[in-house]
Amino acid sequence: MSLPQGANPLRIYKDTAQLLSSGILRKEPPWYRVVASVPPSTILIRTAPVEFEPNQASHRQENRQIYRPSKKSKKFFRPGHVRYPEDDLRKTFFSDHPWELARPRILVEDDGDDGLKYDWSKLQQPGKALDGESVIQRQLWLMKNQELSKKSAYDMARREFYKIRMRSDIERRIAAEEAKSVGAFFGKSYLQIGLELEEQTLAIWKTKAQSAVVKRQQRIEAMTGPSSVDEDAADEGMGLESPDPTNITEASVASEPSPPRR
Repeated sequence: MSLPQGANPLRIYKDTAQLLSSGILRKEPPWYRVVASVPPSTILIRTAPVEFEPNQASHRQENRQIYRPSKKSKKFFRPGHVRYPEDDLRKTFFSDHPWELARPRILVEDDGDDGLKYDWSKLQQPGKALDGESVIQRQLWLMKNQELSKKSAYDMARREFYKIRMRSDIERRIAAEEAKSVGAFFGKSYLQIGLELEEQTLAIWKTKAQSAVVKRQQRIEAMTGPSSVDEDAADEGMGLESPDPTNITEASVASEPSPPRR
């Protein structure tokens, strides 16, 4: 049986009761007695709680119920933000070590509690690469088990992290020197590759800039004319040249008026 739009659940129960009493429906629906014992609510949204405040004017009544039109905020039905203790520790570590986010990481996990399967009484774990999450879990373990403050646990975990990283860098450098001593050849490092890519990009930009300057000069010459530009340059050059004294004398004599005849 299809329900009309905007049908009231309690109204459906009353209509069904009338159909049963009139004999149109011979068998009760499975939900009939359940709805009769627990009637459905007509309001499908949560209502704001009623506010109470003490009534100081009257001594007969301790509390007075006050109905006020409360304004529901937009976040009324939004679930609260879930925060974990690792969130603040993670924010502090990666703000101090932003380049740790650039290191490759394995994001595949068997379950959400992989960090709880290790013994964080020591920082380096077998089968797990050392990363920022190791420092966070080590700091959390120190705060819970040794009752250290947040700053003291962070300094201790960070000191252990630096020692392991320096030892791994020294081991990698020694391994590279030993390999070169027996004839191994290593390609370009990531820094060299980045510098070459930067130089190529700058060269491409320089070529585009030069072509843009040439096109702009041609557009200016097309609007003003190349002859006017040459004449202006020639006039400026003549004004800068030193005058010839012989020319100045001849010009001055020619400009003097001739004496009158008697």
